[in-house]
Amino acid sequence: MRKLELHWQILIGMLLGIVFGFVMTQVDWGKGFVSDWIQPLGTIFVKLLKLIAIPLIIASLVKGISDLKDISKFRNIGLRTIGIYILTTVVAISIGLILVNTLQPGNGISEETVTKLTETYATDSGVTSKIAEATRQKDSGPLQFLEDMVPDNALKAMSDNGLMLQVIFFTIFLGISMLLIGEERAKPLKDFFDSLNDVVLKMVDLIMLSAPYAVFALLAGVVVSSSDPDLLLALLKYAGVVVGGLFVMIVFYSVVVSVYTKKNPFWFLKEMSPAQLLAFSTSSSAATLPVTMERVEEHIGVDKEVSSFVLPVGATINMDGTSLYQGVAAVFISQALGFDLTFGDQLTIVLTALLASIGSAAVPGAGMVMLVIVLESIGFPADKLAIGLALIFAVDRPLDMCRTIVNVTGDAMVSMVVAKSVGKLGEPNIKEWDDHLDEVK
Repeated sequence: MRKLELHWQILIGMLLGIVFGFVMTQVDWGKGFVSDWIQPLGTIFVKLLKLIAIPLIIASLVKGISDLKDISKFRNIGLRTIGIYILTTVVAISIGLILVNTLQPGNGISEETVTKLTETYATDSGVTSKIAEATRQKDSGPLQFLEDMVPDNALKAMSDNGLMLQVIFFTIFLGISMLLIGEERAKPLKDFFDSLNDVVLKMVDLIMLSAPYAVFALLAGVVVSSSDPDLLLALLKYAGVVVGGLFVMIVFYSVVVSVYTKKNPFWFLKEMSPAQLLAFSTSSSAATLPVTMERVEEHIGVDKEVSSFVLPVGATINMDGTSLYQGVAAVFISQALGFDLTFGDQLTIVLTALLASIGSAAVPGAGMVMLVIVLESIGFPADKLAIGLALIFAVDRPLDMCRTIVNVTGDAMVSMVVAKSVGKLGEPNIKEWDDHLDEVK
């Protein structure tokens, strides 16, 4: 019997998790049972992915740079990557603004709904903490993001997934230094990182064996902890605009893949589907990064020289889905609360959302912090910030799950484009978890 492909296994696990979660909401003890006995399985899975993210970035990036031989190639890859990421982010924000200004979902929100959402969420710790974090980021200096990028302790940076840019900086520094001491002197260290890279990728394969069960647990947990259904229904038009914009971005990526790389876009989406489904389940580009790298390298054929730089950087600074959401959310809140926006304000949203996406962490909920910064940049009244966030807080988690799919897909698309532009897009070379099992039996 032919084994069911991984993306179908994960999709079945997600659907069963949603159904199980709904069933558990119908019984008194259901929510407690899911949070105590089911959700921890999903949490362990996410922790395992995060566990190997930093070792994978270090091993893969050092291997990629040391394989270049010519340091000018790295400069070409770096400049193209940053340039394309900025371009796709501007496209995403523009799509969001066009849709929200055309459909105007905020004009359909009643005063009663605004009041109910405000009473429910304005004092929520999730809302107040996002405002406090955004204030801290806004008060920092203009070059703070560069200062934050340089670690003063490499080991400390490696101990915190939130400091991924610092790890990337140190690893690039290490890889370039290895190139400059010559191939013979660097060989022992290069062999170590080559071996570490193979080991960590094998760990990804082993962790992914539990993916269908993990997403079942994660989705069941999301369902039992979901908000008031009536409030979710009231925000359906807003959520529909965001999801519609995200779908347009997926179409945009598919067109770029088809036109520039000459690959079948449906094949591209099929090969990326396990990473996309995990992105949906975890709401974290960083947690999904090991799987994204494995799919892009082994299943799509992007050379490690490209993927080892493009994907970790993308997971940190490229947030097309989140940037699109910010554009829609900022205008939606302004429409609902009667705050008029000029064309200049909308241009400010584009620029601020672009800059905020570069400095934001690749973790669940980071988009809300970025949104506060965007709202403050257009002069939104400070006393209404909590009300504005309360308006969208009820649907933030499901939308966070959807926009993370776009973030991950965008990273994969850019890696293909950069690889094609430097002649590093080859054929897939799929490796299974049990390839060398006979050797150790």
